[in-house]
Amino acid sequence: MIELVLFGTFAVCLFIGVPIAMSMGLAAFATITFTGGVKALAPASAILYAGMSSETLLAIPFFILAGVIMELTGISRRLVEFADACFGHMRNGIALTAILTALLFSSISGSGPATVAAIGGILIPALVKHGYSKRHAASLVATSGELGIILPPSIAYIVFAVVAADYAGPGVDRVTIGRLFMAGVVPGLILVVVLYFVARFLPRDMEIAKANATAHLSQAMGKNRRVPEATVTATGAVARTGDNTGLLTLEEVTPENAVSGGGIGMRSTRAPASVVAKAFGRAVPGLLVPVIILGGIYGGIFTPTESAAVASVYALVFGLVTRDLKLGAMFKIFTTAGVMSGRIMLIIASATLFAYVITRNQIAGDIADWMLSLTGSMVALVLIINLALLIAGMFMDAISAFYLFIPLFVPVLLELGMDLSTIGVMMTMNLAIGLITPPVGIDLFVAASIAKISFFEAVKGILPFLATGIGVLMLVTFIPALSNWLPDLLGL
Repeated sequence: MIELVLFGTFAVCLFIGVPIAMSMGLAAFATITFTGGVKALAPASAILYAGMSSETLLAIPFFILAGVIMELTGISRRLVEFADACFGHMRNGIALTAILTALLFSSISGSGPATVAAIGGILIPALVKHGYSKRHAASLVATSGELGIILPPSIAYIVFAVVAADYAGPGVDRVTIGRLFMAGVVPGLILVVVLYFVARFLPRDMEIAKANATAHLSQAMGKNRRVPEATVTATGAVARTGDNTGLLTLEEVTPENAVSGGGIGMRSTRAPASVVAKAFGRAVPGLLVPVIILGGIYGGIFTPTESAAVASVYALVFGLVTRDLKLGAMFKIFTTAGVMSGRIMLIIASATLFAYVITRNQIAGDIADWMLSLTGSMVALVLIINLALLIAGMFMDAISAFYLFIPLFVPVLLELGMDLSTIGVMMTMNLAIGLITPPVGIDLFVAASIAKISFFEAVKGILPFLATGIGVLMLVTFIPALSNWLPDLLGL
């Protein structure tokens, strides 16, 4: 009956449109009142405060602040330019540029939606201009945003380490944030490789015939002898000039601009070493952020929370020194980061009370016993848990889901012999996939709005990436070495 009150109230609140933080809080209050009366609510305020007052959780607002500053100082464009200078000449190089930029920016923001918002405005138009349909361009960038919570530093791993510490059980070592960060590296890199493989086989616009493009380009160039070479691709004409500029579609080619290039991702030849070096120099400030964060943690210089604070100060100083950040923008920066942090902390507070009710009434133990009685097959049980997490990820963020499902699933998975590192990466990947899965899929919503297409159009393009993500998830779930090899090697 207690389970019915708790989860029933929670489901009803969600159904009528109550925000998830309020839904969890109301469900917890209703259950406490049902079991102990109004007087039993007395410790609720202390529990809510305790849920937010963990020193480890202070890393969250600092990481958010660093990400906001880096986005406003143009660091995302610098990372795009660097990745493009290195790989833009390759076949499908623009797709690899999008994926690698997401990888680089995710190591700054630690958030999927933030990564998509930061790089989408630059890369989605470039992908479309390079021949990808809008739905596939939006889907590729949205899926690349998954890396924001799979690769370190990740807000999701911080929350998992904090919450799982209370449910690991006797005889099980607490998993550290540092170990979880490293556990996500190999799965994240596997996802990068697989995403690029899928992107290579996506259909691209082939409406422009090569012969017509050649004739049009020759006519547009006229008698301009300064252009040493002209080539064409399926999406338009490429003028190869002394400064190695890039692609122009047929509609854009004129005698005036045929030698001026077409922008990011549109080159057919390798960028000169000087261009790569210049792009690298501009990207160094952004590339140093993950070095500072991870190097400081694993070098024993500071804790994850302190590393987040250092990253915020570094980002702020960088923006002011380069004058990319104006003093007048400070109010916007701190209010944006404050609102985002406040939303997360409100969810954490409500989820803490929700988790307290689950623990106090031994609901987690009852559900664990019930799940273990369903089947004697470890594989079947793990698949059931994965399915539940995938469905949950469609409707709620990772932080809410962790507080809801860690008490329920961690004891079961530990009983099945899985270790906390694998469980943490597995649960995080499930919820990362939820960021691109309808009917909610917040990363997909962000990418669709940037591409100026409907959400339903973006859903059509997400299917191959969704299947790919689930395939990598299964590898991580059933091959623990993928998540444990690197942290074990480093002795974490």
